[in-house]
Amino acid sequence: MQQRLSTWTLLLGMCLLSACSSYAPPDALTGMTSDAVVARMGKPDMERRTDSGSRLEFPRGPYGRQTWFVYFDVGGRASRAEQVLTEQNFQRVTPGMAQDAVSELLGRPGETYLLARNRGVVWNYRYENQICRWFQIELTPEKQVRSAGLGPLPECDPRRDD
Repeated sequence: MQQRLSTWTLLLGMCLLSACSSYAPPDALTGMTSDAVVARMGKPDMERRTDSGSRLEFPRGPYGRQTWFVYFDVGGRASRAEQVLTEQNFQRVTPGMAQDAVSELLGRPGETYLLARNRGVVWNYRYENQICRWFQIELTPEKQVRSAGLGPLPECDPRRDD
């Protein structure tokens, strides 16, 4: 019985690890067409034109903890992919920055909340970290960053009464 339980535990762990790795684009991405990338990764959230071609955006993971940008050259072939929900990118968000520039940098937020008295909106980005935080951006009604920083994830709040 102990042997069977250990085997099932090992199999479950392997399945969970492989599920997490499926959030990322395929390793052999370079040179693939956008159709091939979409066939492998699913429908993108957004397609944007770039100076050197285009970019597909793929929010991924439980609660959207990863967002992959896949870049394509002018010939329509994948040139690189990057996971953009990083602390380095969060540090680039500054007061006065336009909402469109934030979206261009980080993709769509995982969650949004309207502020009371028509004060604007808060964009929340979950990301992989060990400190139970998410990145929050407060935007004014004029669609400018008022403030940005780390905040506690709601599910980590000990005062929460679920």
